[in-house]
Amino acid sequence: MKQKIPWAKPVFTGLEREFLVNALESTWVSGGPFLDRLERDLANYCKLEYALTVSNGTAALHMAYLALGIGSGDEVVVPGFAFLAAANIALLVGAKPVFAEVDPKTWCMNAAQIEKCITNRTKAIVPVHTYGNVCDMDDILDLAAQKNLPVIEDAAEAFASKYKGKPAGAMGDIGTFSFQATKTITTGEGGMVITNQKELYDKMALYRSHGMLRKTYYWHELPGHNFRLTNLQAALGCAQFENLENIIRERKRIHEKYINCLSRNSGISLQMFPLNVDPVLWAIAVKLDPRAYPQGRDRVIEQMKEEQIETRPGFYAPSFMKHIYECQKLPICEEISRQVISLPTYVSLQNEQIEFVCQKLLALKA
Repeated sequence: MKQKIPWAKPVFTGLEREFLVNALESTWVSGGPFLDRLERDLANYCKLEYALTVSNGTAALHMAYLALGIGSGDEVVVPGFAFLAAANIALLVGAKPVFAEVDPKTWCMNAAQIEKCITNRTKAIVPVHTYGNVCDMDDILDLAAQKNLPVIEDAAEAFASKYKGKPAGAMGDIGTFSFQATKTITTGEGGMVITNQKELYDKMALYRSHGMLRKTYYWHELPGHNFRLTNLQAALGCAQFENLENIIRERKRIHEKYINCLSRNSGISLQMFPLNVDPVLWAIAVKLDPRAYPQGRDRVIEQMKEEQIETRPGFYAPSFMKHIYECQKLPICEEISRQVISLPTYVSLQNEQIEFVCQKLLALKA
């Protein structure tokens, strides 16, 4: 193949242009009806009462922390292998992220590891549904109830994934999504918070828009931020949501094709998805056995790039970044961090391209 295969790219069906033009012509480019529609669509999809669009998935987490009053002296339990937005926002509000080990097969944290991290300063548990997998939420919610702790689901990578038939993000006290350009549905940048609790919804709505009630201009109920999404971005999201079933079908096709190409090859381990999880992958990732790939994961990324295939490393364990995080050794997270490589995953990726990617990856084995 002569053309470069990127790691990810958004795919638009045509409605995006129509909806964007509608938003432009309406002159509703900041607030507007597409925002209301996207919030309504997502609340209905997740079978919850409340949804709020936000400027990105990290802002969604920030709003959740603020609504729960997380701040100086508090601790938040987060996984040691995941995108570290939940940990970073904890630091930015003055709290301490406490890192739990993850399951070595699912790469998600579980109740047993979370419980080891809980202290009298713990203010929240934040399960991150990595790569589109879903944490074992029943056990996590049971533990949270025993400890009287709120749960914030970081479902930035797991929109449309399900756990025992329930949408990822819809099981905790607050769920957060990302609609960044590589995500399952995209608004370019953007995100969402969802909840069934009106008190949390009202607080997050205030923090989203400068702490002002809509009925009273320039009167601040609290010191808020501007976490708002634009109507133009929401127009993109509404068009993407209308195509969700096709997106899900294609992402499942890609997942199945990678499994067929790689699952029976020694030296490569795929992320394990429990039978009670129906995943819609954000990205396919595999773990390389260093005996089969003695050159190391980072060199494999370079070698794949030489073949015009863009890949990415796994997330780096916080114990590798001591300039930012106070973190104990995390042997499982560190091993996964060193060995995971993420392969191209996007809706328009063709089966023959997947075969080419896998062929080149397997050819790099010792």
